[in-house]
Amino acid sequence: MNESIWNGGIWNGEDVDLDAYLARTELSGGLRPDLAALRAVHRAHVSAFAFENLDVMLGRPVLLDVASLQAKMVDGRRGGYCFEQNLLFAAVLERLGFRVRGLAARVRMGGTKVLPMTHMALRVEADGERWLCDVGFGGEGLLEPLPFHDGARARQGEWTFSLADEPEGPRVLRSLHKEGWFDLYALGAEERLPIDYTVANHYISTHPRSPFVSQVVVQKTEPDVRTTLTGSVLSVVRPDGSADEWEVGEGELREVLVERFGIELADDDAVTLARVYSSRT
Repeated sequence: MNESIWNGGIWNGEDVDLDAYLARTELSGGLRPDLAALRAVHRAHVSAFAFENLDVMLGRPVLLDVASLQAKMVDGRRGGYCFEQNLLFAAVLERLGFRVRGLAARVRMGGTKVLPMTHMALRVEADGERWLCDVGFGGEGLLEPLPFHDGARARQGEWTFSLADEPEGPRVLRSLHKEGWFDLYALGAEERLPIDYTVANHYISTHPRSPFVSQVVVQKTEPDVRTTLTGSVLSVVRPDGSADEWEVGEGELREVLVERFGIELADDDAVTLARVYSSRT
């Protein structure tokens, strides 16, 4: 690998307003590039920012430069999907002094169909080891870093995750369900740069076959519950596999976004989203 690329600030960490990010995630300053800080920032980010595709529903382009991400997610108290979440996170980590490598993955979600590499994850170095970091996988995502090696396994809150190498195949992130291990995604080995995510982001935000262009998708992972809004169905899943579901009407949408996901929309965006939401449900 070209060391100038590896060490060259490719994540634009210099553009991050670190004080504003730390305030948004309720973290204090003085963080060092060590494992304790990596865990703290990862958990705080997941807690603060919901996974959501609302800009796609609003007919707005999904911008991936750090200034736009910060304006939307930090200042605007919004969330984002994987490219937004992990690109902002990578910039913050770089600003804190971590070495960050971009990765791409094929989403599986328990299926066997081979899908394109349209998910972003990160490999981060801390305390002499490599860690899988991913703050942008939504409902089934990691709460904190996972050791980046075959056979890694960790309990995070009430959820259990593992990494396993398939024979002559990729490294797969799995979540332990009541029925057994559930494949989340298969990681590619090649390093990915910001421009790679720009290309994938265009597909995800515009292609008619993308899962994010036809319906509202909002997700939140907490230590003891996973909450999702897909289309008009709000689902709350517990570690034992039990779940509750409700239909969310147009008039309830804004309140649900605030109370369940911490997403605050401007008045004009709320009106536009309600109109689009009613036409898609």
